[in-house]
Amino acid sequence: MLQDLILVVDDEAQIRRAVRRALEGDGHRVHDAESGQEALDLAVTERPALVVLDLGLPDLPGIDVCRRLRAMGAGPILVLSARHDDAEKVALLDAGADDYVTKPFSTVELQARARALLRRVRRDDPAASILTLGDVVLDFQTPLATRAGEPVHLTKTEWALLRTMAAHLGRTLTHRQLWLAVWGPAHGDAAQHLRVHVRSIRRKLEADAVRPVLLVTEPGVGYRLEKPA
Repeated sequence: MLQDLILVVDDEAQIRRAVRRALEGDGHRVHDAESGQEALDLAVTERPALVVLDLGLPDLPGIDVCRRLRAMGAGPILVLSARHDDAEKVALLDAGADDYVTKPFSTVELQARARALLRRVRRDDPAASILTLGDVVLDFQTPLATRAGEPVHLTKTEWALLRTMAAHLGRTLTHRQLWLAVWGPAHGDAAQHLRVHVRSIRRKLEADAVRPVLLVTEPGVGYRLEKPA
């Protein structure tokens, strides 16, 4: 039986009950909150492994709660949203969300997305300094990259990008998030600048740079680092 604590944040009691049933049915412990401030307070005291966050809260904008949870170092954030256009998706990812489920949602989908996010939680542990992606091995401590046992030269910028994405393995990071993480609050065309470095990394690490499976593009949004199946 799983024992991850999940915090469910929604102002509608009916939705909270439905989400609670789905997650408890999957073996998780669940606490819930009906307002943004209550969620922030519980995040401090309970340290949930995952937050399921509705955007329509009575006291604070859901996207602001998302930003504050991320700033606090909260676990993965799964957003419940009735809206799912590209602009909102980018805004949510920029605010720190890890994934989203659109309303109305199915129990099976909610359970699967929650399980996936919990699997992706990366603990601060020495083993995390080495990441194996198929025949590619990235040792961030040395640093040393190999592909099929052969060393691969990566620039400092390429290491910085890979380190940032490895810390959020499987999660799409927006152009802005990557830009800020590597270059800070500098000016420039983030998407174009990143495209050049991503192309270089793919040439060095992917078996087929035209059809990448490790460094994946989310069109119009950003990139994510994936473990091959």
